[in-house]
Amino acid sequence: MTAPAQDPEDHGDDGRPMRLQCSCLVVNAPDDLRVVEREAGEVGPGQVLVRVGYGGICGSDLHYFHQGGFGTVRIKRPMILGHEVAGTVVAVAGDVARVRPGDRVAVNPSRPCGRCRYCLEGWPNQCLDMRFYGSAMRDPHVEGAFRELLVCDAVQCEPVAPGIPLRHAALAEPFSVALHGVSRAGPLIGRRVLVSGCGPIGALAVAAARLHGAAEVTAVDLTDETLAIARAMGAQHTVNAATDPGWTARYAADGLTRKGSFDVMFECSGSAQALRAGLDVMAPRGVVVQLGLGGDVPLPQNVVVAKELTLVGSFRFHAEFALAVRLINERRIDMAPMITRAFPLAEAREAFELASDRRRAMKVLLEFAGEALPQA
Repeated sequence: MTAPAQDPEDHGDDGRPMRLQCSCLVVNAPDDLRVVEREAGEVGPGQVLVRVGYGGICGSDLHYFHQGGFGTVRIKRPMILGHEVAGTVVAVAGDVARVRPGDRVAVNPSRPCGRCRYCLEGWPNQCLDMRFYGSAMRDPHVEGAFRELLVCDAVQCEPVAPGIPLRHAALAEPFSVALHGVSRAGPLIGRRVLVSGCGPIGALAVAAARLHGAAEVTAVDLTDETLAIARAMGAQHTVNAATDPGWTARYAADGLTRKGSFDVMFECSGSAQALRAGLDVMAPRGVVVQLGLGGDVPLPQNVVVAKELTLVGSFRFHAEFALAVRLINERRIDMAPMITRAFPLAEAREAFELASDRRRAMKVLLEFAGEALPQA
């Protein structure tokens, strides 16, 4: 496919515009992934056309693939998956000055309305009319970004610095989730931090905590493979709770007391057992940030009350996306340990199967156009 340099439409022999077609990854039902051709769409005011380079497979994508959704959210019709993408701008509307053709960008998949009470109060991640790529929460569904060509608003695009691999920039979205979680914990300078659950969000929470001044980060998971990546992302200590079930007894002690070792916990697994174990090793007046989703869990009120713990939730992100890209651009975080492998779109099923295996994969990418710049 030849991408346009400035005009988002090609023209046929009769002079009429021809709609650009592009390949997209669609989930039709559980275990039913298909690569289909769809129109890229028109570039309207304030918009740009991006040739997608890489897209990261997220846990929500895997839920749609395996179960057709999660909780009460279910796909009701075929939907394009994906929300972690970076690519190259190939066309812009006449009123766009933020980016220009040839710029490499990470695309923010979050599109709050800007009009509801929460947007106006400065909480756009809580938007009442949110449109988030690749989501079946709304009906009609919001189509995702796993496509060769993506029309998006220019304000969604954050420029990627020269020399920064697009595959690294594609991870700006999950990094934003981790950064927002860190912001919910309050100051981390000099604090002792526990990260429970070391999938992509947990591993990136390790890095985010270190960037925000944590004195010490301990990561807990059930596999040595994920813990090795947590160490690569900055964890000084790791615990395999599967092979060391008594680990909480050690960390419940703090000097001469039996109050707990950690000032802050980022719970990223969504596991009730992991949350309970973490509460046992929290120090008095510690902060527990819940990032993982796992449904209803029992809460030991006596522990929370006696230790005067603060429990807070963390949902998505907003301003953190620009910060995530800036930190990637400044090479203050190295995404290389996070990336397991990139697959071409034609091998999407193999990519999803690998991404589903936590022992073999941390972050699996789909490769659309790679790093090559389009020809004008």
